[in-house]
Amino acid sequence: MNAEKSIILKGIEKHITLSEEEQKHFLSLLAPVKFKKKYPVLQPGEIANEAAFVVEGCLRSYSIDDNGFEHIIQFAPEGWWMTDMYSFISQRPAQLYIEPIVDTEAYLFSRKNQMKLFDDIPKFERYFRIITENSLVAYRQRVVDNLGLNAQQRYEQFCTTYPTLIHILPQQQVASYIGVTPEFLSKMKKGMMRRR
Repeated sequence: MNAEKSIILKGIEKHITLSEEEQKHFLSLLAPVKFKKKYPVLQPGEIANEAAFVVEGCLRSYSIDDNGFEHIIQFAPEGWWMTDMYSFISQRPAQLYIEPIVDTEAYLFSRKNQMKLFDDIPKFERYFRIITENSLVAYRQRVVDNLGLNAQQRYEQFCTTYPTLIHILPQQQVASYIGVTPEFLSKMKKGMMRRR
């Protein structure tokens, strides 16, 4: 088995145990893809028929407000799933943009194949329930943090959530994620360095 396949199976086996036959069946439902940096994986108005599991690289989801400002909702580095959950589950038009921030390799898993998998191997319902619950908890915590934490605390929370991305993301995207301007983030980081 190649390294890419073992990454996804290791994540799954934290929550459920699969036989070799079940592993093969699951892997047969995935479609490997390579996305170029900034390729539009999903745009508002489209239906999110697939979820992406990142093997290498990083995806981001974001919205754009009426003033043209981007608001980054989530990053998906290696080993993370990403989709517009609202659209994927409801099969209604997406509200988010999803794109790679670097050239990215992923597996696409369709909603149709997910439903098939639930019939074929019911224990996968447990796996996807757990990761959906984890996603919901993380999203709720992010909302609470955005309402109650100051910019420095939100930056520190970002560093805890995405330790592998701290030094590779453009400062503009980190600033968008924590809700400040790139200039403010730069000044804040300089102040933090001076205090250490």
